[in-house]
Amino acid sequence: MSDTVTDQLLRGILASVLGLAPDRVAGFDAQTGLFGHLPELDSMAVAGLLTELEDRLDIVIDDDEIDGEMLETYGGLLAFAIRKREGTASTGA
Repeated sequence: MSDTVTDQLLRGILASVLGLAPDRVAGFDAQTGLFGHLPELDSMAVAGLLTELEDRLDIVIDDDEIDGEMLETYGGLLAFAIRKREGTASTGA
């Protein structure tokens, strides 16, 4: 799938899981802060977000792949999702 499709799916996941307005999520750019910046994305919401990413993107996220950098910005999360969908997301394994 294309990066554009992954981007749209990710935006939908964030809107759904975090209860954000779709127009707000549509305005996210690569530098938009996520964890630590969006009050809706707290530590409790991270687990739900990761589960939805796995389900809707048809990927598996290993515990050692989860780090602050991946969740810091929309661009970081999108890059991670794209790599996972391409099968190249290992982060040092």
